[in-house]
Amino acid sequence: MKTRFLRANYFVWVVVPVAVYLAYLTFGLPHIIWSYEYRQVGPASSANPFAGRYYTRCTYVGPYGSFSTSAKNGKCGLVAFFKKEPG
Repeated sequence: MKTRFLRANYFVWVVVPVAVYLAYLTFGLPHIIWSYEYRQVGPASSANPFAGRYYTRCTYVGPYGSFSTSAKNGKCGLVAFFKKEPG
């Protein structure tokens, strides 16, 4: 019986790095929230530390520097993905 040195099973692991690289090209690298701006909403919002918050601007930092974006529907995510800016 002849031993096969090249089998398809030996190259299955290549799928994971290729998928990670394609995700990087599509979405960019993760950046974590650094700061945010918000408006307090609700009754007596200036005196109530537990009043609701409506976020207006989110700033993220990561490998490509800092990015400021408008909040989506009054909320900021903990992590956002950004691509490197040209230039």
